[in-house]
Amino acid sequence: MRKPPVHKSLQNAFRGVFLMMKHERNFKLEFAAFLVNLFLIFYLNLSSTDTILILMVSFGVLATEILNTAIEKICDFIHPDFDKRIGFIKDISAGAVVLMAILSVIVGIMVYWKYVEFIFNNL
Repeated sequence: MRKPPVHKSLQNAFRGVFLMMKHERNFKLEFAAFLVNLFLIFYLNLSSTDTILILMVSFGVLATEILNTAIEKICDFIHPDFDKRIGFIKDISAGAVVLMAILSVIVGIMVYWKYVEFIFNNL
C-alpha cells in the first residue's frame, strides 16, 4: 500500500484533533486550559524557558488524552461488552492522562508562582 502524500497525512492528523474537539468532553476542558495558558504566557510575558515548559506540559496533556481516547475506542471496538480486562486497560490508559495532568499542575505552579508573586509585590 502506498503512503499518502505528506499534506494528506497532515490533513488526516488535524482532522483527528478536530474530531477530539468535537466529540470528547475532557479534551475540550484540557484545550480550554491550554488557551488559558496561552493567554497567561503573553499576559505575564513569560521567559522563553518558562514558555517552553508550559507549552510542553500543555501539549503533553492533550497528546496523552488523544492516546487515551484512541485506546478506549479500540477497546470498545474489539470488545463492546463489559470485561474487567478491558476495564483494566482503560483505567491504566486514563492513569497516564492523570499523571500528565498532575505534572502539568506542578509545572504550572512552579512557573507561574514567581510571576504572580512579582505582581502582588509590586501592587
